[in-house]
Amino acid sequence: DVQLQASGGGLVQAGGSLRLSCAASGFTTDLHAIGWFRQAPGKERGGVSCISGEDGRTVYADSVKGRFTISSDSAKNTVYLQMNSLKPEDTAVYFCAASDSPLFSLVLVAGRGLSQYEYGYWGQGTLVTVSS
Repeated sequence: DVQLQASGGGLVQAGGSLRLSCAASGFTTDLHAIGWFRQAPGKERGGVSCISGEDGRTVYADSVKGRFTISSDSAKNTVYLQMNSLKPEDTAVYFCAASDSPLFSLVLVAGRGLSQYEYGYWGQGTLVTVSS
C-alpha cells in the first residue's frame, strides 16, 4: 500500500509564497506520478500540477502556470509544490495524489495528467488561505 502525507499549508498574504510537501511511504517504487489537486469551498476538486516519475515531465493548470513549480526529491520520496505570487483565488484545500500506472506517460499524452480519476492514492488535504 502507499501512504501520502501533505503538509506546508497556511495563511499567507496575496503575493506571498508557500511550499507544499507530499511525502510518500510504503510501496513507493510502484508510483509513476504524483499530482497536486485543490478544492475551494463550494467548488469541485481540480488538478493543479503533476510530475511523472518516469521522465520528470510536468503539467500545470493554466491558472497556475508561471507561478507554481512542482519538483521531486526521489531520495526523500517527496514531491514539492512551490507556490509564488499567490492570489486569493488560490485559497483551497490542497491534496496530493499518486498513480501506480506504468502507462502514465500515455495519460500525459492524452492530456489527462490533471484528471483526478487517473490517481488511485490520495493524501489528506492541507489548507492554503491567501488573504487579500
